[in-house]
Amino acid sequence: MAVIIKERLMLGKHQEAYGAFYRSTHENEHLDTKTELLVGLAAAMAMNCLPCTNYYLKQAKKAGITQGEVSDVTAKVMAVSAGQKKLQLQEVLERYDIDLASFAK
Repeated sequence: MAVIIKERLMLGKHQEAYGAFYRSTHENEHLDTKTELLVGLAAAMAMNCLPCTNYYLKQAKKAGITQGEVSDVTAKVMAVSAGQKKLQLQEVLERYDIDLASFAK
């Protein structure tokens, strides 16, 4: 079920500035449409934005992007996410001087 937001979260100049910025991200100087959609899909997935992911998947289908290409993007997002969690744990262990070797096996 879709949720419709009836009120704007930003008003006036802030909404106009955001709208102009957002529109400008679809008017690419250097990326072709397919690349722009795949980058958008990856970003939407990485940010856990369900409406954004839905948008980019629908646009990708219209643009003829294949299942394989969507699968490759999904795998890359998963790999980066997993790597980030590994690095996050490593940072916590180092910052707080925690030795995993001292844990019960």
